[in-house]
Amino acid sequence: MQIYLPIAELSVNLFFLVGIGGAVGFLSGLFGVGGGFLLTPLLIFSGVPTAVAVASVTGQVVAASTSGALSHYRRGGVDLHLAMYLVLSGVLGAFGGVAAFDLLRDVGQLDLVISLGFLVLLGSVGILMLQESVRALLKRRQGIVVRERLPNQHSWIHGLPLRVRFKKSRLYISVLPVLIIGLFIGFVGSLLGIGGGFIMVPALVYLLRVPGSVVIGTSLAQVVAMMAATTVLHAVQSQSVDILLAFCLMVGGVAGAQFGAAAGKHLRGEQLRGLLALLVLAVAIRFGLSLVLTPNDVFSMAVSG
Repeated sequence: MQIYLPIAELSVNLFFLVGIGGAVGFLSGLFGVGGGFLLTPLLIFSGVPTAVAVASVTGQVVAASTSGALSHYRRGGVDLHLAMYLVLSGVLGAFGGVAAFDLLRDVGQLDLVISLGFLVLLGSVGILMLQESVRALLKRRQGIVVRERLPNQHSWIHGLPLRVRFKKSRLYISVLPVLIIGLFIGFVGSLLGIGGGFIMVPALVYLLRVPGSVVIGTSLAQVVAMMAATTVLHAVQSQSVDILLAFCLMVGGVAGAQFGAAAGKHLRGEQLRGLLALLVLAVAIRFGLSLVLTPNDVFSMAVSG
């Protein structure tokens, strides 16, 4: 069943859109990520214009992340105080990301920057996550007890000024790294059309030492607010949000996130990180190939002015 996407200006199979929305929604609930890092490339590789894919995916990320965040909130897995600081800085970063998005599109370099951004960002994060998860799995197989760092085991980051107490996470840390992480995620997320959870979760765990019981829910809460603001900004400024495309992706994403959140309870932390690392690396490799291989259509036509 084909449907016409007015902003993307092409026809796409309805079941394909709902299907990939559901699959990415499942990953969102399973790994605690927005899923945009996978959904945006899938749409681009399927022929959807880059600008429309990036802007429209933000709406699906909001829907899928909301469903997953509510599941974690009902289980007491969200630190609302920490999420508030991440949201405030994330929204500010989103303003900068959307402005950069418009500028790059006007000068005709949006596709190149997004491909390079996915390659560098996903490649580096994927390699680091895969190394850590493999190391943890090998230690566990050898009988070495792998203990997670406790919240009170601070590093130099925690010695920075402007400390704030986050009771839910049992942390008393500087608010500066929290704001910097939120600002960076907001900028990158709005520019590339990703929720940023695959960066947020490792940052909260390894830099801020947020307990695993609240890290996924807090990450999803930040993604919901930040990507909701990004959707509005893209709709108003770049006018690239295809509502029909976003709605089809939302339908599958909301249902998939519930199944993903339930499935995540049956896997260990290092197993989840290893699977997520493989997915991230696969997408990075695909973008790398797109930069070096000759496209099927060497020339393209577009109306300017």
